[in-house]
Amino acid sequence: MDAETGIQADTDYQARLDLAAVYRLLAHYGWGDVIFNHAAMRVPSNPRHFLIKRHELLYTEVTASNLVEVSMDDDLDERSGVNRPGFTLHSGVLRGRPDVQCSVHVHPEEGIALSGLKHGLRPLSQNSMRFYNRVGYHDYEGLTDSFDERERIVAALGKNRALIMRHHGITTVGETAREAFSLMKEFVRAARIQLQMEATGAELLEIPGNVCERVAAQYEQHDRGRASAEWPAYLRQLDTIDPGYRS
Repeated sequence: MDAETGIQADTDYQARLDLAAVYRLLAHYGWGDVIFNHAAMRVPSNPRHFLIKRHELLYTEVTASNLVEVSMDDDLDERSGVNRPGFTLHSGVLRGRPDVQCSVHVHPEEGIALSGLKHGLRPLSQNSMRFYNRVGYHDYEGLTDSFDERERIVAALGKNRALIMRHHGITTVGETAREAFSLMKEFVRAARIQLQMEATGAELLEIPGNVCERVAAQYEQHDRGRASAEWPAYLRQLDTIDPGYRS
């Protein structure tokens, strides 16, 4: 093995390790939904391929070595070992957004509840600031198993960091596994806080738009800087509670 091949192999393995960790963390936070929902990671050495979990596996059974590598240009379903809606969604996102390396899609109850509210995510908490003018909305079309829907999903996502799929679930995207997972965690928290506030029936104070935009920009800088130390911390946490993802 020459040096370049060795570097590519190491980079590809790190992508596998990171995505397996994402699945275990999603399970840890209760977003696994048994075998459904999904996350994907672009293969560094082959950008037209991505990694996704094998359809029948629990999130807690996903490991670096048993992730499935697929071509985003194929037409795949469960016969190939991958979930058809998951393949459709993530192949569309990764084809349409070359800057995205990792995408996460889950159905947390808070996210689904928010997705059915006409006004969507509101600037009511610091947690929601990451998504100010950075979240798209895609109208419900049924189960995401038709390739025709991919273009509309990508158009709705645009350049945003998150996509609210109406009456369905939430998708977040990132340049790294850490970014995609961390954005999902913050989105679910922002949705939960908003729903709790709205449930009081009291008059709510939205954060002014100029402040929201400034904080959103601050968070983008934060996420590329000091927040990078967060991912090794998550991996240390997993190594303590659920180290099997490394195998």
